Amino acid sequence: MPLNPDGAQIGLAIIGFVAGVCGGLLGIGGSIVMIPAMTELMGPQQHLYQAAALTVNFFVAAPAVVQHVRAKAIRPELLKRLVPAAMLFSVVGVLCSELSLFRGERTVYLTALFGVFMLFVAAREALSLWRRPTVGSEEHGDCVSASRAALLVGLPTGFVSGLLGVGGGLVAVPLLRKVMKLDVRSAIANSAATIVALSLVGTVVKHVAIVRNHTDYAWTDPLRIAVWLIPTAIFGALIGGRLTHVLPVRTVRAAFVVLLVVAGVRMMSRSI
Repeated sequence: MPLNPDGAQIGLAIIGFVAGVCGGLLGIGGSIVMIPAMTELMGPQQHLYQAAALTVNFFVAAPAVVQHVRAKAIRPELLKRLVPAAMLFSVVGVLCSELSLFRGERTVYLTALFGVFMLFVAAREALSLWRRPTVGSEEHGDCVSASRAALLVGLPTGFVSGLLGVGGGLVAVPLLRKVMKLDVRSAIANSAATIVALSLVGTVVKHVAIVRNHTDYAWTDPLRIAVWLIPTAIFGALIGGRLTHVLPVRTVRAAFVVLLVVAGVRMMSRSI
């Protein structure tokens, strides 16, 4: 297990804090920060990092949800349908990540796919920021069809979460805005609540896969990484969840686009 006791722990603690702030602020689990950063710190080990990140995602999202509940931004009637569908397809995503196409020497394909995903999200966010928002685009919409949300939001959110080891917020937030007509802050809040459930399911399934399919790792290895990420991630998530309702949304999103581009390019270069 390549965890350097002389320096990796401090690096992981810093990564956890940054991921926590980003997760709480943007309604994501933090994997989009953690996995590229851990790759830089300890080298490419995509499956190991995904298992660790899924574990940490719960601790990033849960404190943020507390802040969102206090801000009265959570919509239970929507989550009742959205969360079960997302959890089911999270399992499907994890199983797909364990196909022979993404194992052994071919793990670089999964790393490359992660990089492509980051660049895609960056491009989408940049385009969204470039467009001038229409009048009323930030108004709360009615949840006209929870079943529709389960299919159009839960399916892709859960699948991407399981496949790439991410919280799924980068998929859920824009879809909640488009499909369910939620404003940005409400979409972030309900995305974070969905991530809490997804991370629990994804963690269990991915850890089972680590034991069965990756004999070079012990089942405790992802936990040994996660334990250094979790404390600072919780602290960062509490800060980020509060900042969601304070900072200008467009400024935060612009900074996040830059982060996605840099990290996405680095992940792509690692797979070549």
